[in-house]
Amino acid sequence: MQLKGSLSIIIRLEIKKSNKMFGQIATVVNNAEGDIIAIDVIKEEKDRTIRDITVNVQEENQIDNIIKEINLLPGVSTIHVSDRTFLVHLGGKLETTPRLPVKNRDDLSRVYTPGVARICLAISEDKSLVHSLTIKRNTVAVVSDGSAVLGLGNIGPEAAMPVMEGKAVLFKQLGDVNAFPICIDSQDTDEIVKMIKGIAPSFGGINLEDIASPRCFEIEKKLTEELDIPVFHDDQHGTAVVILAGLLNAIKIVQKRLEDCKVVICGIGAAGIACTKMLQSAGVQNIIGVDRDGALVKGKNYNNDKWKWYANNTNPNIEVGSLSDVIIDADIFIGVSAPGVLQVSDIKNMGKDPIVFAMANPTPEILPEEAEPYVKVLATGRSDYPNQINNVLCFPGIFRGALDVRASKITEKMKLAAAYAISNVVTEEELNPNYIIPSVFNEKVVESVRKAVAHAAYQSGVTKKD
Repeated sequence: MQLKGSLSIIIRLEIKKSNKMFGQIATVVNNAEGDIIAIDVIKEEKDRTIRDITVNVQEENQIDNIIKEINLLPGVSTIHVSDRTFLVHLGGKLETTPRLPVKNRDDLSRVYTPGVARICLAISEDKSLVHSLTIKRNTVAVVSDGSAVLGLGNIGPEAAMPVMEGKAVLFKQLGDVNAFPICIDSQDTDEIVKMIKGIAPSFGGINLEDIASPRCFEIEKKLTEELDIPVFHDDQHGTAVVILAGLLNAIKIVQKRLEDCKVVICGIGAAGIACTKMLQSAGVQNIIGVDRDGALVKGKNYNNDKWKWYANNTNPNIEVGSLSDVIIDADIFIGVSAPGVLQVSDIKNMGKDPIVFAMANPTPEILPEEAEPYVKVLATGRSDYPNQINNVLCFPGIFRGALDVRASKITEKMKLAAAYAISNVVTEEELNPNYIIPSVFNEKVVESVRKAVAHAAYQSGVTKKD
């Protein structure tokens, strides 16, 4: 797979001083559409110089072209090439750090044997003490089977590890939640459920990640029923929460009521179904789901049980046909599908002041440059355009709030509370078509979500701690 997006590499070159070649090196990089952003002299000798040049490129194949052309220049040779993203991942992105130093025999006797036996016996007599006397109270497992990683597909548990590590980093830095990546070498639903149940005593919550549909639905359902700790499939519910948060502010700009809007959702997989349920919880009644074969309609026979549910619980006016057919007069389009499925002509057929959330990554359902002249509010999943819909706004605060009150599950009321909390971080003064959702680095987000989720957990009756 050819990856696209900004890539940064460092090329270490040996250049003979008898050949004044640096201008030609810059020309080669420029001709390959690379961008030199830094030049560092590593060593100067009488007859040669060693330099690092940092280059930004958009595609992986540009790297090979640049190196090939540079090596054709007389008096220039490549010593090595470093990918700055790879360097960040060397040795992994996590480490285990003890909270208490062990400096002497007395410390050792309390932290480990013999003193630790008293703690073990206390927990044995009252298992609820595990939440106060171990890391369980503030630790989440980030679990994947590697079957639906980013936009890369079924690449396996080993290849999923960097994503799960990154998620754990964000849990800690944003929500002060300890998280650990668990990648399971199985894609059997029952076996995955059994494995997660087996490790559950060590964790205060389970964050499911990058598990393919429809298996993800069954895994989450079984774990929610059988565990007494919160289970949250972020690809479904995190996406739905942040989309709703963005819509709550977008409709203020177009001066409409969400419950009055006609919403078309393209892509009825895990995220599309979760988004639909979230919008229904917020009061939306007219939702039409569209997938490869067109609009999902009540009465039509579907092999997919989730689609059967969807057809029976949406599309109240029984609209049929393709995306282009059902998008006519729609107020809101939400895409969680594939690049290029939405056309300018479709947007022109939408209702007044259309809202378009084109979430496919890295290439959205319609390019923002094409859509912008015809929409009132536009959002994507990308960080290089305004209004990025990013799950990072959701999961640290949701788990922080759930862990603080020892919630046994994540309820619909808790998810709704999180969406409203995220939207409310954007003030009336700040709100505009290019700013409907706060930045992932906005420090108010996690605390706002934490409070709202904890309060909603009490209202839902799922808390075990005051």
